[in-house]
Amino acid sequence: MSETIEPLIVVGVDGSNHSKEALRWAVAQAKAIGGRVHAVMSWEWNTNPFALGTSTGTSTGAGATTGTQGDPVGAEETARQKLADTVASAVGTSPGVPVFRRVEQGSPAQVLVDASNEADLTVVGTRGYGGFKGALLGSVSQQVVQYAASTVVVVREGADED
Repeated sequence: MSETIEPLIVVGVDGSNHSKEALRWAVAQAKAIGGRVHAVMSWEWNTNPFALGTSTGTSTGAGATTGTQGDPVGAEETARQKLADTVASAVGTSPGVPVFRRVEQGSPAQVLVDASNEADLTVVGTRGYGGFKGALLGSVSQQVVQYAASTVVVVREGADED
């Protein structure tokens, strides 16, 4: 007897409104197909080796701060908390399908491309916090669309209002 595995939807989350829309879309899709969702957030070490301008700390990719010596202070823990808060804010605590939270070290695009290897579907928002507000597609979303191993859906902010 073979075991049926629920389809896996990987969604990139960075806390932005675009990623919250993508997460809501992914949960709705998982409900429609009987799937499960992995909400994925990445974090990176501070890339400023000399800690220039860190008298009060600087932000890393996950919103963590570094001390005056440039040592990461809880970057992974900060990312875990930010992801938990974002998931709760976007889809609540009982979204109706399994939503697993994954925090991984690395650049956001590479983490999502790697996660797409095990996914049936990868979902991203049009753009996150970085870049230009007028850009149609952010750099992370562009790289995921280009290199993901699975089908990719790009969800624009406010898509379900149309």
